[in-house]
Amino acid sequence: MLVVFLGVVAIKNVGELIEEIKRIYSNAKEEVEKRWAEFENLGKNGTEEELFIELSFCILTANWTAKDGIKAQKEIKDGFLTLNLEELENALRKVGHRFPKARSKYIYENRWILGKLKEIVSNDTNDARVFLVNNIKGIGWKESSHFLRNVGKCDVAILDKHVLRLLKKYDLIKEIPKSWNKNRYLSIEKIFKQVAQEFGECPGKFDLYLWYYLKGVVEK
Repeated sequence: MLVVFLGVVAIKNVGELIEEIKRIYSNAKEEVEKRWAEFENLGKNGTEEELFIELSFCILTANWTAKDGIKAQKEIKDGFLTLNLEELENALRKVGHRFPKARSKYIYENRWILGKLKEIVSNDTNDARVFLVNNIKGIGWKESSHFLRNVGKCDVAILDKHVLRLLKKYDLIKEIPKSWNKNRYLSIEKIFKQVAQEFGECPGKFDLYLWYYLKGVVEK
């Protein structure tokens, strides 16, 4: 049962939202489970290089689309690790990124983390997320949650604008934040986690069902 701070009206709206998502559950389940297995495998068996490429993907998708981020990840591949700054910027321009100069600089300057990522993803989720937010360029609360979810950490929510719009549509949040800080992110994540619990999935996996509901596909 949802905790009472959501209120009677919100609890009713949660039930309506869950009924909507359940309509696509059987169609989405196989794709969701396949994607989740990929996430867990990357977290357990991924190399430092593979983890860095995934981290770079999460940096790219901020104010961009997951679909385009996946395309960039496939085309640039090890270039996230090997290209010099100018080459990386050109590679991002080629795939049509909106902010090639800024994102290439972030990724280039984040290479110092290579050799430390496997340890980071094995840590407590909250500790790992705080570390990423405080130390990795281009990574905020949403992006750090995205990366950790994509390596099999299921107790985080990716509060994308599409998800936020859905929460607002059902009056589970009053407004969509224009910016994030720790308290703001965690307060909305707490609501998201309760909805996920009612649905019967952990937050990271529930997010995949939401995406299927919204887009008809399971991305990442």
